[in-house]
Amino acid sequence: MADTMKIKLVKSTIGSKPKHRQTVQALGLRRVGHVVEKKDNAQMRGMVFQVKHLVEIVEEA
Repeated sequence: MADTMKIKLVKSTIGSKPKHRQTVQALGLRRVGHVVEKKDNAQMRGMVFQVKHLVEIVEEA
């Protein structure tokens, strides 16, 4: 499972730039606290980097 990552929306997209809102939506995140599992590749890392102030990568314990 090392080729996947869990992404969590930690801040609302209200007041964000439209491009950032679209990126969050493209990641599949719908509400604050929502977690999705995506493939860990360059495209997903780039999307997460673009909205790094709104999301966090969840580390598995």
